Amino acid sequence: MTATSQDLILEQEKLLGNWNVFSNNILVDFQLPPLFNLPKSHLQCYGESVYCINKDLLSKCKNGETAKERMICVVAWSISILRPLMFGVVPYNPTLGETHHASNATLNVLLEQVSHHPPVSALHATDETNNIELLWCHYAVPKFYGATIETVVHGTRKLKLLERGETYMMNSPTLLIRLLPKPGVEWVGNVNIKCQETGLEAELSYKGSSFFGFGASNRMIRGKIMELSSSKTLYDISGNWDRTVQIKDATNGKNKILYNAKEAISALPSPTLKDPEGVWPSESAAVWAEVSKAILNKDWDKAREAKRAVEESERELLRQRKSMVEDWVPKHFDLTYSPDNGWDCTPKQNTVPPAPIVFSM
Repeated sequence: MTATSQDLILEQEKLLGNWNVFSNNILVDFQLPPLFNLPKSHLQCYGESVYCINKDLLSKCKNGETAKERMICVVAWSISILRPLMFGVVPYNPTLGETHHASNATLNVLLEQVSHHPPVSALHATDETNNIELLWCHYAVPKFYGATIETVVHGTRKLKLLERGETYMMNSPTLLIRLLPKPGVEWVGNVNIKCQETGLEAELSYKGSSFFGFGASNRMIRGKIMELSSSKTLYDISGNWDRTVQIKDATNGKNKILYNAKEAISALPSPTLKDPEGVWPSESAAVWAEVSKAILNKDWDKAREAKRAVEESERELLRQRKSMVEDWVPKHFDLTYSPDNGWDCTPKQNTVPPAPIVFSM
């Protein structure tokens, strides 16, 4: 790994301390000049939503004494992986086979871009100390509606509490980009979290601002936790997901804070490059090192040249595979597709090893 790549890993991740970091934008089908790029990859943004946090909400999920307490913790964690977005800049579209590998304490996270057309990203994270496993397979489909672009994120997120024998299945909200009359970007739509083993389900609804960008509904969340068998509401959820979210016990009316965004995701930590030699050539920061360096230096001509070089390298690899009649095979995941269930990703290894890039809470 070059010194430039090492420096860029640190420079890119310093951006995490900014409350307005554009994490999780999923405009995967747009080819933009570097002026409109955030100097990091979509793959990094996906990973950061999992491991870049000040409070360990993930391991807390397995500590609840009752199924209700664990579902409440899972809901809080699911809200924490959403981050405020910034209109006007997007991360790089990952190259085929690009990876991102990082650790936070005992949580080890690995992502791979397993398909380019359509763009499919896979995530596998394991915490062997807390017996937790995460499996994500995402592919986004943008649609234009005149004044807005709506990006539906297909695929399923699985959170497994191995010690409890529980699997929580959930989807992602929709990314809404409003072009007119007031430009903006926000998360909207419904998220369902279901655990068959406990018979509990959560329904969350993310609300955007009005058409003109006004109103009190900005980044509002409403929802409930209920029993699957009877649809009986156990808890009501309300608030603003980028500020505070409250949960009310439907039985006794007691309120408490479910999630505090300022405590969880503001002033995020900087990384430590623990093992420079252990960083793979496919690591996002290494792939885009020259582009990111030029963007940070505001050398736009060099950034365009470096970005073209990355894209042309990928096109050349595609031409080589076609000439040799070879299919692309992901290194870390098995990728399958069915008309009923869409794309699915299965990790080739049971656990993710510790990463050379380390974040500390």
